Amino acid sequence: QVQLVESGGGLVQVGGSLRLSCTASGSIFRINFMGWYRQQPGKQRELVAHITGGGNTNYAEFVKGRFTISRDTAKNTLTLQMNSLKPEDTAKYYCTISPLFGGVYWGQGTQVTVSS
Repeated sequence: QVQLVESGGGLVQVGGSLRLSCTASGSIFRINFMGWYRQQPGKQRELVAHITGGGNTNYAEFVKGRFTISRDTAKNTLTLQMNSLKPEDTAKYYCTISPLFGGVYWGQGTQVTVSS
């Protein structure tokens, strides 16, 4: 069984930075991808960024140049560095993983609030 635990959310002012972390537990040696999604009230969950097992990254247009996704394979940890935050970045952020052995798993989410 795979479990994901996110941390690092909180309240930040416009233009500030936050660093989200996600630690995966379980016997995960190879992945298809890991990623971050976000969901704002009344809206569908949307992709923020993801990274493949080969290290290729993909970002949503609205975060390009501001957010950076990275992965520590030894620690099974995924990180999202968020800079130049805007009020519209306010959302609950979810970590997800697709292990090579199958399935897609989600964390419980961490709230990010950007105040103006």
